[in-house]
Amino acid sequence: MYDCAIIGGGIAGLQAAIQLGRYMHRVVVFDAHGGRSVLAKKYSNIIGFENGVSGPSLREIGHKQARTYETVEFVNARVTEARRLSDEYFELRTDDGQAVQAQRVLLSTGLSDRLPEEIEGLHEVLGSAIYLCPDCDGYEVRGRVCAILGAGDVGAALACTLRYWTDQLIYINHEPDENLISASLRSRCEQAGVAIYEGKIQAVHVQDAEHLSAVELADGTRIKAEKGFVAFGGVHVESDLAEMLGVKRLENGHIPVDGRTKETNVPGVWAAGDVTVHSQLLTVAIGDGAQSAIWIHKSLQDDNR
Repeated sequence: MYDCAIIGGGIAGLQAAIQLGRYMHRVVVFDAHGGRSVLAKKYSNIIGFENGVSGPSLREIGHKQARTYETVEFVNARVTEARRLSDEYFELRTDDGQAVQAQRVLLSTGLSDRLPEEIEGLHEVLGSAIYLCPDCDGYEVRGRVCAILGAGDVGAALACTLRYWTDQLIYINHEPDENLISASLRSRCEQAGVAIYEGKIQAVHVQDAEHLSAVELADGTRIKAEKGFVAFGGVHVESDLAEMLGVKRLENGHIPVDGRTKETNVPGVWAAGDVTVHSQLLTVAIGDGAQSAIWIHKSLQDDNR
């Protein structure tokens, strides 16, 4: 029996594991190696990393640090089933047939972005020349020619948001047949000086590791750009396990939590990081992980009194 099972080995989950390890609680972390931190090649908005740090590097550091605590274990598997067995504990089952019981559960499962596989070179430059989050990386495109690779209104809205950092904006609607741009957003883009292209994106071409040279459409058109953002919509919040546990979810799948404790509406179940309702920043995920761990510890202490 574990004191706490952490589902998700990203930034929030790792921070929680470190904090709970320092309380000497027996913890198991299930890591399916998903989430945005797996993709990000460079975070430049984190205190202490003035030259930036990649998501995979930060996860490796976190894994190493968490493993220094003898009570923290890692399981490389995806949890596919979750249920409460009694008032005292929960049971989790993984895709490889393991079953684990724990007194507390922390959901730090993050989200998954829709990134079209058919666009050549896209994954290779995510987080270095093409970005996902304007709050994290809008600064990186300041004054640059920036192409937004997206679909319908989602991409058009992001193009307007990025006008804060640069007035050299190009929006390429990758799915013009399936995702039309509404008249209101098209008008906003025009007023903001955003050039709009409609057509399938074939490939992104790079100048160097941190700069694009062009975005190529399926018809051979090459659109010059130095930086880029993606906004295809269809982001999937990884909260299906929450539903199995009776945890309240919003229409978009995000999990509302108590602002102080990070506990969900279900006693014994916490949530932290991008799966919850807040700005999707790595630094926020770190705080979520630490805060949830503190209150998980307090609840375990209360049970022992």
